[in-house]
Amino acid sequence: MSQHLQKSIEKLKRRILAVSALAEESVYLAVRAVEERDAVLARKVIESDVRLDEEEVDVEEECLKILALHQPVALDLRFIVSVLKINSDLERIGDMAVNIAERAAFLAAKGKVVTTFDFPGMTEKTRTMLRNALDALVNRDAVLARKVIAADDEVDMINRHMYEQIKKAIEGKKDDTNNLLHLLSVSRYLERIADHATNIAEDVVYMVEGTIVRHKSETDGQTENALEEE
Repeated sequence: MSQHLQKSIEKLKRRILAVSALAEESVYLAVRAVEERDAVLARKVIESDVRLDEEEVDVEEECLKILALHQPVALDLRFIVSVLKINSDLERIGDMAVNIAERAAFLAAKGKVVTTFDFPGMTEKTRTMLRNALDALVNRDAVLARKVIAADDEVDMINRHMYEQIKKAIEGKKDDTNNLLHLLSVSRYLERIADHATNIAEDVVYMVEGTIVRHKSETDGQTENALEEE
């Protein structure tokens, strides 16, 4: 690898880490706004999305510049292609955080619903997946990436459990239906954030090993579901 390409790759690493930090912080603050019914914090998350969008565009332009100027090959090429895809996932994570913040703003104007839903636990698992996926990217760690992929099942299970809890709560508290549906949306958005973290991890495996695992994971899941039905 040429010295100029090495410097460009290191700069790109720093840029994608900056985007990831913004995305992770947005998720954390958005869920906190839900938990604390904080409309001001919710607005802060919504307004900060503009910066994340701008950073996403800058990273994409940086990737295209490296491809045009250095024509990287092998691992370096896979790294840049992966960053392009991961960059898009991070932007979508920011959008999910905004959606959560919008639900927080709505809930802040309503009376607090007493629930036992484990939003903090679900949030921490989701943020851990995101953090590990990005660590795997920077360290080119396929083993850690595969752990992230495996962890997605846990978040899916929590989301399904949350749905059942909210369904029962709605049956018992019909006056709170609107508030409970907004909480269900928060759970769904967290589950989608975990899906994007999984996408990032799958791209890391491709970058390091040159193996596409996304469709394999989907096929394995379909096979397991079929076996369960039998």
